[in-house]
Amino acid sequence: MATWYRKTEQGWLIAVHAQPGAKKSAVAGLHGGALKIRIAAPPVEGKANAALVAFVAGALGLPRGAVSVVRGDSSREKLLLVAEPAADPALLHMEQS
Repeated sequence: MATWYRKTEQGWLIAVHAQPGAKKSAVAGLHGGALKIRIAAPPVEGKANAALVAFVAGALGLPRGAVSVVRGDSSREKLLLVAEPAADPALLHMEQS
């Protein structure tokens, strides 16, 4: 199992290094112990967090409500909760462009 995600009772915790303001939203590989995701939204008024949640949910085929930021609202280093135990976080790394 990769070090950037782990299973919990609630689902999956995913460590993300977010890069807001990118040309397009995409997985950019690993950054330390986190998955680096470029987000095509500015880091203002929660827009980048909302876009990150939408991107991760879409990549995993889940509704947006199944993904939430549990730590790092105003930081590039975030911890996401995917509240769907049957989801496969490894699919995110396969989204890499």
